[in-house]
Amino acid sequence: MTQFGTTKRVVISSDAEALADAVAGRLLSRLARRSAEGKRSHVALAGGAIGTAVLRAAGAVSSGYDIDWSHVHFWWSDEVFASRTDDERHERAARAALIDRIDVPARNVHTIAAVEDVAEVDAAAAAYAAELARFGDAIHPWPNFYVCFLGVGSDGHIASLFPDRAEIQITDRSVVPVRDAPTPPTARITLTRPVINSAQCVWLVVSGTDKAAALGLALAGASYETVPAAGAKGRRRTLFFIDEAAAGGVPPELIDPEF
Repeated sequence: MTQFGTTKRVVISSDAEALADAVAGRLLSRLARRSAEGKRSHVALAGGAIGTAVLRAAGAVSSGYDIDWSHVHFWWSDEVFASRTDDERHERAARAALIDRIDVPARNVHTIAAVEDVAEVDAAAAAYAAELARFGDAIHPWPNFYVCFLGVGSDGHIASLFPDRAEIQITDRSVVPVRDAPTPPTARITLTRPVINSAQCVWLVVSGTDKAAALGLALAGASYETVPAAGAKGRRRTLFFIDEAAAGGVPPELIDPEF
């Protein structure tokens, strides 16, 4: 049987739809198992088309899994600083796809402040850091995330940590504001690399030929400053769930047929 440790492994699905279905099923089955054991699961969600597709697939079949949703807490790895009604908000997409379709307590859904709540992106970042700290300790002022979902941009960015920018270097804060992001929306809030990499499992979900080059660099061990996806690593497992379109540059020895 494959020994994961913190080794990066790749799981390939045929296309984007099969990818979303496969990842959704894996997430729900693991949450069901953990809730049956009475374990709390903190999950950091990702935005973007494929991240939302995973949540939509999970929402469509969630009733088939015996999950005590009171044991599950939802967070976001990043968010855009906009109105809660803005279609760019990751929260808005996640609610429609999954959260509003399951019986998760409202107190377990930890959203990032919108423009209706605070005046500045700095205040939104500070408020989110304070909320994370309620579930952490003095050494790690954030929850013990079971899974942190990440998308990967064609430039290799994860969450709102973009290449060759200051945010990817920050290690003394859990959350930072992002201004003038290289892709719109330009005002964002993001988890920092120490929080992402403290998760038990980091699941990167990647779809499309436009992501193949960035994926290849991330798996080849590129510098995390220039390819942030290369620096994403869970404490127990780091899994790249990809479709065949994104698989062009994946070394065969990293493909895991067992998982």
